[in-house]
Amino acid sequence: MLNALSVRNIVLIDQLDLALDAGMTVLTGETGAGKSILLDALALALGGRGDAALVRQGQESGQVVAVLELAAQHPARALLRDNAIADDEDVILRRVQFADGRTRAFINDQPVSASLLQKVGSQIIEIHGQHDDRALVDAATHRAALDAFGELSAEVAAVRESWALLVEAQQAVEEQKALVEAAVAAEDYARHSVEELGKLNPNIGEEEELAARRQQLQQAEKAASDVVEIDEILNGPNAPTPALASLMRRLMRKIDGGASLFQPMVDALDASLEVLDRTGLALDELKREMAFDPDELEAVEERLFALRAAARKHQTSCDGLAEVLEKYQGDLDNLQSGESRLRALESEEANARARYREAAGILSKGRRDAAQALSVAVEAELPDLKLGAAKFIVDHLVEAGRVAATGLDQITFHVQTNPGTAAGPLLKVASGGELSRFLLALKVVLADRGSAPVLIFDEIDTGVGGAVADAIGRRLARLAQGVQVLTVTHAPQVAARANRHLLIEKQMVEEGAFMRTHVRPLDKPARQEEVARMLAGAEITNEARAAAKKLLGAVG
Repeated sequence: MLNALSVRNIVLIDQLDLALDAGMTVLTGETGAGKSILLDALALALGGRGDAALVRQGQESGQVVAVLELAAQHPARALLRDNAIADDEDVILRRVQFADGRTRAFINDQPVSASLLQKVGSQIIEIHGQHDDRALVDAATHRAALDAFGELSAEVAAVRESWALLVEAQQAVEEQKALVEAAVAAEDYARHSVEELGKLNPNIGEEEELAARRQQLQQAEKAASDVVEIDEILNGPNAPTPALASLMRRLMRKIDGGASLFQPMVDALDASLEVLDRTGLALDELKREMAFDPDELEAVEERLFALRAAARKHQTSCDGLAEVLEKYQGDLDNLQSGESRLRALESEEANARARYREAAGILSKGRRDAAQALSVAVEAELPDLKLGAAKFIVDHLVEAGRVAATGLDQITFHVQTNPGTAAGPLLKVASGGELSRFLLALKVVLADRGSAPVLIFDEIDTGVGGAVADAIGRRLARLAQGVQVLTVTHAPQVAARANRHLLIEKQMVEEGAFMRTHVRPLDKPARQEEVARMLAGAEITNEARAAAKKLLGAVG
């Protein structure tokens, strides 16, 4: 419920603090008194488009504050919590309009975007005028209105949930398809790489071992001639060992003959022979170690070069080839398992689609039944509104191939104003007065099923009078039993039905320096006088006062 409205420095309104009650409140006054300015100010507080022209000349800014009382479970409160806004007892919407065109928006004194302010405001207050292009005139709202009338919230939630699961399943299939397609595209290369690297069978550390062995064999190849020369010296025809051994034997015989002076020489020769012996053994060991096989060097080099070429090809090290082989083997395994996974996901998608179709079918049937009931209910309201020949049609189109969170259905409200004429959308077919009455009939039918808690009607009685105006007043009063209704009206029959009556009037300020709009609550005598003015016009007669008294008494 709209508890209060505060306006500062908005064009004709210098300062206004307006308390509002539940039920039905009417706002009346002479044309040009500022009723539209007041509604423009409220629209600004609800997130409407800003306009620098709204700021009073000479002022830097103006502001509007709307104080709202909401039920604890109202959807707007969840929206506040989702945006980390304090969910206080009252919800306070504030909008500041600057003279340079800038605006600032606040909810419960927390800065917010104008779009969020509009989202919150639209869930609480609906403004309907004779040229309304929002609310029920907008075909985008018709499906939700029908669902609310048919009390289909559980079915709508089931469709939304099954749709979300279907979308998730579809995304999983698409992602898996992309993986499989990528694997298929790389399959030939992967198979070739696995075959190539499988034959090569690389081992970690193998490059280092081969390089060391290659270096060893190359050194052996280079040192072979030196070993032959050493062997020739030590073991060839001119080898020193036999000559030294023969000399030592001759000297030993001399020693045996008593020539002991040769003993030191024999000892030296014996030591030399021992050294030559060890040298020979070292040479034999060297020859064994450096045994050179040209085929082995060729094989080692071929293996080493093959490893290094494969590493360059796969942009890795020789030690990384084993990991590359494992990767490509994994890719081939994944291709097989990926195709199996794809088939499983496609099966899950088919099941999700079947569940969605089932839920959407149930919702479509509920909407079909609700559409018939809504047409009957609205048409029952039309005769008293002097639209007895008119038809209200809920155009229900089921698109079997449609997949959407809202189901298979397209819902549009159409009207036929006269027999023989073509039915069409509300805004295109109905005239201004007819449109207002159709909307009123709709709102009466939908009042207790999904309506905003505050409804504002701006001169929806324009162009009608007498019995039609009375019928409009009665329906507004009926609406006000369930929601708060504010009505700007020129019809005394409507004004008489209100629980509270506010008079909008101009006041000259500072000796004509500027005009100011003033809102004054009317007591019973003042209200009777205002209704008499509405009946009589410029000059209020005693007959008009009597008629006003009778009208107020009849509806009281």
